[in-house]
Amino acid sequence: MTFAATLDLLKKQSLPTLVLDELEHMIRDGRLRPGDPLRENTLSEQLGVSRGPIREAFRSLAEKGLVRVEKNRGVFVRTISLSEADAIFEVRMALEHLIIEKLAEMPSRVQHSTLYALLTESEARAAQSDYAGCHALNLEFHEMLAQLSGNATLLETYQRLVNELALFRHQAHAASRNTESLRRSVADHRALYEALVVGDPDQAWRILQGHLQASRQRLRILFSEESVRLT
Repeated sequence: MTFAATLDLLKKQSLPTLVLDELEHMIRDGRLRPGDPLRENTLSEQLGVSRGPIREAFRSLAEKGLVRVEKNRGVFVRTISLSEADAIFEVRMALEHLIIEKLAEMPSRVQHSTLYALLTESEARAAQSDYAGCHALNLEFHEMLAQLSGNATLLETYQRLVNELALFRHQAHAASRNTESLRRSVADHRALYEALVVGDPDQAWRILQGHLQASRQRLRILFSEESVRLT
């Protein structure tokens, strides 16, 4: 659905909220990249709204840690350092562990969710080497796990961390064309799902911990390679 269509369909929803959601998506999928300036006039014309909602969205994005506001210079998409990304990863892993513990206590909720359908679609996208589509579904898979935990505060915190890590991924060119890595990631998700359905938290955490550590290491390598290339 286009942004214009969303505006037409969701007239009862707050316009600043719609603008905020769209800008978050633009940052998360790389249309707005780390270091990019955010111009009120440009975004106002692009989204077809006045500058007021754009300004409100900027304030919310700053609170979420996705942009930085520089006095007399403007608003810029935040740049994440390797050390900051590592710290975010540590907190994310702690949250993921909590999610696993909670979901292992309610396997039927996992089984009757749409996770299975997501996995099936992810496997099909991976087989087609659809990197962008598969990556989006992988993010949705992890976020759905957080949603299924039933803890709204946990979900909100998790979403913030993932959005911040998305900035680092774009800096590190994390969308590298590695078919084997893509398929391994989807296979991890399948194994994690199966462990949760049978209520085995230890096995589920072993799978997820290895999955997250592999992702963390890939980002470190990609970031290092990019840093060397730019020197």
